[in-house]
Amino acid sequence: MSQAVQAPVQPRVYSRDQHPISRAAISDNALKVLYRLRDAGFRSCLVGGGVRDLLLGREPKDFDVATDAHPEDVRRLFRNCRLIGRRFRLAHVTFGREIIEVATFRAPFGAENEEGNIELSEDGRILRDNSYGTIEQDAWRRDFTINALYYDIANYSVLDFTNGVIDLHEGVLRLIGDDPEQRLREDPVRMLRAVRFGAKLGLRIAPEVDQALHRFAGLLTSVAPARLFDEVIKLFHSGEAVTCLDELERFGLFEAMFPQAAECFADPETGPAQRDFLVEALKNTDARIRDGMGVHPAFLYAAILWAPVRREAGARLDAGEEPVAAWQQAGSMVLERQVQRVSIPKRYSLVVREIWELQQRLPRNQGGRALKLLGHPRFRAGYDFLCLRARAGEADPELCAWWTEFQDSDAARQQQRPAAGAPDTATRPRRGRSRRRPRAVS
Repeated sequence: MSQAVQAPVQPRVYSRDQHPISRAAISDNALKVLYRLRDAGFRSCLVGGGVRDLLLGREPKDFDVATDAHPEDVRRLFRNCRLIGRRFRLAHVTFGREIIEVATFRAPFGAENEEGNIELSEDGRILRDNSYGTIEQDAWRRDFTINALYYDIANYSVLDFTNGVIDLHEGVLRLIGDDPEQRLREDPVRMLRAVRFGAKLGLRIAPEVDQALHRFAGLLTSVAPARLFDEVIKLFHSGEAVTCLDELERFGLFEAMFPQAAECFADPETGPAQRDFLVEALKNTDARIRDGMGVHPAFLYAAILWAPVRREAGARLDAGEEPVAAWQQAGSMVLERQVQRVSIPKRYSLVVREIWELQQRLPRNQGGRALKLLGHPRFRAGYDFLCLRARAGEADPELCAWWTEFQDSDAARQQQRPAAGAPDTATRPRRGRSRRRPRAVS
């Protein structure tokens, strides 16, 4: 039976011999930050996902530090530090490609603090939050119990203010506090984080959180589109993209972010097949991540928005538009509508367009077109997209096979290879031009 998290009088303290976290598993750079803050007289703890993953025996993706040092204090201690953020003032300590994020302990809403401030919107969203507090207060400002865990470098203990270790052991994802609505209004992106953590860590969402997600999915439309771009990438590049899609649809969150695609999937005649293509693309993404291969955000967005592009292009073709113009305009219209919910930076939207355009060009592989297309900078992405369409039953599998063999052929064979579906002119005798005998002049 679900129970709201109540604040303990004192945190549960798990001493070094009561938890599996070893400093050998922590980034050397994170340890440098923790030790330097400690040696300067500040309290410093590893916090959040890094602690959670170490307790689960997983390798953390990154390491975050929480401290009672203010951002300006951190900057004075580290020459390789820069301060970022207006909504949340943070310190980024940079070691080559690794960034250790350092945040100051935050106070609860309404706490008196002359050095910081909290600003809320009319609907309860946090617009600015630089009110500093204690580690106890900081724990209760976090989102989920499993993320409010602190590894204290002073004595190597784990501090648990919200029963997060128990929830982690029982496999439950629970919001902190007794008012899920308030926590979701403070930051609606927490709904996406709930889906991601549940899918990635194999946790079941607590009943009260599950109900709140159903009720407040619409709050997601108030989040800045630019912020949602990053959250979508985290969801679908988590290694559990198919599960994330299922959960987003279950709560109504997918429709809030991608209304055009959701409308296409709801069509009883064509929707199931169009969704099958997206599922095939997400399975491919999950497989590539498991194999340590690269994944590109543009490919993901091209797949999510492919159904509405096809629908828009079909309507334009039915209206008599020329095919090339119809597909180009369809892509422009779909992207223009989409960025009102989830923005797509231009460097990615241009690649999305190229992937879509190649779907019209790849079937036209006669003559020297095939070699020209092979040199296209987005050929590989377009080819992979075509083969996924073929796997989902939407494109001709023979065309995919033709391009697969064409890439593996040497230059001489590529020059002779016939187009897919065209007569095999390489093995067929060529007809000579007929010659007429000149007529006699009478």
